[in-house]
Amino acid sequence: MTPEAALDALRAHAQPGKAADMARYHKARRGYLGIANPDIDALTKAWRKELMLSDRLDLASALWDTDLHEARIAAAKLLTQARIRPDDEAAWTLIKSWVPDFDAWAIADHASIAGQKRLIADPSRLDDLEPWIRSPHMWTRRAALVMTLPWTKQNHPKPNEEAARERVLGWAATYVDDPEWFIQKAVAWWLRDLSKHDPARTRAFLDTYGSRLKPFARKEAGKYLA
Repeated sequence: MTPEAALDALRAHAQPGKAADMARYHKARRGYLGIANPDIDALTKAWRKELMLSDRLDLASALWDTDLHEARIAAAKLLTQARIRPDDEAAWTLIKSWVPDFDAWAIADHASIAGQKRLIADPSRLDDLEPWIRSPHMWTRRAALVMTLPWTKQNHPKPNEEAARERVLGWAATYVDDPEWFIQKAVAWWLRDLSKHDPARTRAFLDTYGSRLKPFARKEAGKYLA
């Protein structure tokens, strides 16, 4: 599968008028083809089955480099897989290389979901995220929370999962005074998801730091707390 063939396959699903609507909605200055997410899902699912990992990595890299919205979404979806064999550093390294390019939530979130899978596969990779919390690039700071959302979801975390959760909550604590809306939203998202599984820990965080969050973030974080 060449990048040109992949782009032709994507363009075949373009819907008249949708590209302009997407450009207005996402606001990031890049090209839009006007393709619905289910069509990208179907294409990338087939490509994941057909291509060896090395070929997928090459294709994902090439699609990302086009800076087309749907091509970058497809690049992320090509690497969104719980088990990648062999799970060496190549896929994780490629995903990390995309983070400085994040400039809009949709692409950032799709790439971060791919990153979540690689972090769960090897939690030691959390070490790579530690410097991100001090990045001047807002989307990099945000990615440290979005990529670690899986650690909000355990009802009875194992010791290593509990340690990872506390580590990320420590990162979130450094964000409570960050004025960026997307950072406040990411903290609220993390806490809201955690509250479904560990309401006591969520309350403890909010008791300590909640007054420093923006009102909308504090409200969102406590949405599911009684």
